[in-house]
Amino acid sequence: MVAVFAAYAELARRVLRRPSRLGRTRLVAVDGPSGAGKTAFAARLADAFAATDVGRPPVVHTDDLLDGWDDQLTFWRRLESSVLAPVRAGQAGAYQRYSWVRRAFLPNPVPVPAAPVLIVEGVSAARAEAAADLSLAVFVTAPQPLRLTRAVTRDGPSILPELRRWHLGEQEHFRADGTRARADLVVDGAPTLPHDADRYYLRMAAD
Repeated sequence: MVAVFAAYAELARRVLRRPSRLGRTRLVAVDGPSGAGKTAFAARLADAFAATDVGRPPVVHTDDLLDGWDDQLTFWRRLESSVLAPVRAGQAGAYQRYSWVRRAFLPNPVPVPAAPVLIVEGVSAARAEAAADLSLAVFVTAPQPLRLTRAVTRDGPSILPELRRWHLGEQEHFRADGTRARADLVVDGAPTLPHDADRYYLRMAAD
């Protein structure tokens, strides 16, 4: 494998050159294992769109739709009915955000406009079931020990038992789904070479 630094701004322009497949919306899925750097990648790509004619797109984090740890993959019907289906029809969607502290969904809905671009970020966001709707599928990866350290640093060591179970579940899903092989873009979420991380990402490509 070889790796090349590429600009988020160019990736945003690349998405805008692609056809809309979720109705009139270009759906970008940012997938990959937990702790790989998906959230940071999605935020930086959204910032890059802010400099284009379409403006900064909405970003939906699938962690906000999970009904706890046991809803790792089965949340998709909730995402489809509350967000993807309305946007596909040219209408605004909305979802209720899950509170991991209260262990319940919060009452106030989070609106999702039918914008020119929508970014969905999280484990299984680029699953095969979504392929027909996607304008771009991104897979972000990083070494497992680093991913584990990042998650524990963010959420505390008390999550370790659930996190280890989660890691096994996502590994099984990615193998069965073939997500990385189908992705339009594979990104190194833990580059060691110095670079401007807000403007550039490390794209991995076959040598």
